[in-house]
Amino acid sequence: MAETPSTATGARAGVRLRVTQVASPIKRRGDQRATLIGLGLNKMHRTREFPDTPAVRGMIRKVAHLVEVEEICA
Repeated sequence: MAETPSTATGARAGVRLRVTQVASPIKRRGDQRATLIGLGLNKMHRTREFPDTPAVRGMIRKVAHLVEVEEICA
């Protein structure tokens, strides 16, 4: 069976993640702050949507205590 582009990259077909920053990065390690900036979340209550990929999941796992995640089926 041939891999489709979405499965080749690890993305789940049609699934997106809505990530909202709910806690401040003040007094957190620099790498956690950099991860939030990489996700586009450098201010409280800012929300971004991402494809569900292993890379994005790893970034979310690193700052899980600072963000809230919802799965959105498209």
